[in-house]
Amino acid sequence: MKKLIRICFCIGLACISLIGNAQDVHFSHMEFSPMTLNPGLAGANGPLQGIVNYRSQWNSVADPYKTIAASFDARFNDKKRNKSGIIAGGINFYNDQAGDLKVNTNNVNLNLAYHLILDKSSTLGLGIYSGFGQRSISPEGGKWASQYDGNAYNPSLSSGEVFNSPSFSFFDAGAGLVYTYKNGAGYMNQNKQRFFNGGIAFYHVNRPNYSYINNGEEKLYMRISGFVNANIGIANTRGSILPGIYYQRQKSAQEIYVGANYKYNLHEGSRHTGFTRPMALYIGLFGRVKDALVGKLMFEYDQFSAGFAYDINISSLTEVSRSKGGFELFLRFNMGDGGGFRAKI
Repeated sequence: MKKLIRICFCIGLACISLIGNAQDVHFSHMEFSPMTLNPGLAGANGPLQGIVNYRSQWNSVADPYKTIAASFDARFNDKKRNKSGIIAGGINFYNDQAGDLKVNTNNVNLNLAYHLILDKSSTLGLGIYSGFGQRSISPEGGKWASQYDGNAYNPSLSSGEVFNSPSFSFFDAGAGLVYTYKNGAGYMNQNKQRFFNGGIAFYHVNRPNYSYINNGEEKLYMRISGFVNANIGIANTRGSILPGIYYQRQKSAQEIYVGANYKYNLHEGSRHTGFTRPMALYIGLFGRVKDALVGKLMFEYDQFSAGFAYDINISSLTEVSRSKGGFELFLRFNMGDGGGFRAKI
């Protein structure tokens, strides 16, 4: 019975990979995949930032789904004083390979953002992106419903599937709004820093073609991405709470992701000499509603960060997945800007 369930699940995954309203890639470390969360995040949280992500999931069911991503964003006028806004740009790339069919997606986007400086602590930013994607598939690796003979999967039966475009490319575009608040009073034992990010974004507003079967007839649905996260220092301690709420919707597919990290400052960095580098440890627990629990661990040293996350599946697929969802890694370099904005007076 379990074998039959596994076969049916693999067939279901193959079908999901082909439909036009398939979900975009997503990471459990959403805040460390900023360009896939909101294009307005380019330049929002520092003068220069580079991140690499890796995710693997469904290892216990079929060939694992693997996603590799990298992003880089920077401010163009950060050193200019008395400015009224911050101009920033970014680039984002990801490769996603899904299951036995080797459904392969490559996407590269360029981002441009402008953050209006409201006061010394806050900005309101608008970001846009445009880019190109490419998809390909290997139909010979699939298991199809027509190959189920009533008792078991029979690979000698014809799949009956016809792919007009086993490989195609498309143009993509979208935009997002981001509000950022930073209070940098977190030095030494006071630990009174307050950081807040919130925004909404719209991906695939041009509805590009996304089908191997009916070329030009199936469109990629627009994705709505909303989030709120924060970094709240616990006064006179070494600890901070970093809560976050993330919402994604793409046609009928919906994701609600909620949780918090706890940050413990192992030691502060020296402000003037630079001899002592800041070091911190993070531990977190998040939940993807009706899908998974996610445990997180992250280490930060000066401008470098590395993190790990593991998804524990709690959905109706638990019997097949054996509660194994996926694991994720990221590496980050972030220059930081001291927490404030040099505003025009």
